[in-house]
Amino acid sequence: MAKMSREDILQEIINAIYDCQPELEGTEIDENTNINTELGIDSMGMIMIICRLEGNFDIQVPQNEWDDLSTLGDVINAFESRMD
Repeated sequence: MAKMSREDILQEIINAIYDCQPELEGTEIDENTNINTELGIDSMGMIMIICRLEGNFDIQVPQNEWDDLSTLGDVINAFESRMD
């Protein structure tokens, strides 16, 4: 996959959140948004989102790192650091 801008990655993540959690559609989300406390996404929802993003980006984020993904910025960093 070609190198994407940070903003493009953020938009992909937001789209994945809306796809997996349609009730959040229209919620304002940015890099500082806390996935669990602000969006109310539980661990199962997070698994769905990460798996979708791994498929979209064709990148694997090791499962032992998932607990460290608190904000959307953390998720961006996890995928951006693995892009060529």
